[in-house]
Amino acid sequence: MGDHKELWQKRYEAALLETNPEKMQPFLETAKAAIDARLQELQMDHGGTREEQRALSDALAGVRVLEREIEGRHQPRQLVLTRNFAGSEYKPVKPH
Repeated sequence: MGDHKELWQKRYEAALLETNPEKMQPFLETAKAAIDARLQELQMDHGGTREEQRALSDALAGVRVLEREIEGRHQPRQLVLTRNFAGSEYKPVKPH
């Protein structure tokens, strides 16, 4: 069981340490799979400490945040014409 505990932590750490957004997605996918596997394992045997369960929950939330960041980088930005006191200017906005 200790191996699975260490596995999800190592995979999550590898995803966090990857600085190139183009290469990050596979790391996030393997981290998420390892986290999900550990959560399933804990549900089946009612094991794990509260600390580990909290760490798993936090890690899964962290993976989701990073996934949204990557998605945001790949979406085209829209330009919206806004008016200010000096005239008009274009400002990029995130699509809804």
